[in-house]
Amino acid sequence: MHRLLLYAIIAAVVRAQAPGPPAPSPPEVIVLDDAALGAVTFQHKLHEERAGGRCEACHHASRPERPEARLYQACRDCHTKQPGPGMKTSRQAAFHNPSAQSGTCADCHRTQIAAGKKPPQKCFDCHKRQPRAVADGRMPHEML
Repeated sequence: MHRLLLYAIIAAVVRAQAPGPPAPSPPEVIVLDDAALGAVTFQHKLHEERAGGRCEACHHASRPERPEARLYQACRDCHTKQPGPGMKTSRQAAFHNPSAQSGTCADCHRTQIAAGKKPPQKCFDCHKRQPRAVADGRMPHEML
């Protein structure tokens, strides 16, 4: 009887120490399509490789006012266009503001330039405006 109890305790400890299910893989490409200057096609896999797989190079720990729903959640989950209650940093500032804690595109690109690399340097190197349909639904190039 004691041996059975001992085996049950050992099995419970082993199960408790076993790793949980792996985190879902992020998409290789993320399109941020609501930026004021135009959509940004973000090569997540490329940036992950350049950061040496260190997710924390861009993703910071959650804050008490917005606890994370999952590990390394999307920036836009908390950083909305206009900061919500308890938030100080808008989405635009999270990507561009040099005083943000981490994850700023502009700050990282400046670091890369200083190291002699050639990341995109101008706004429209990343931001691409999409043609807008006119009132009757046709695209400008269809009107010719």
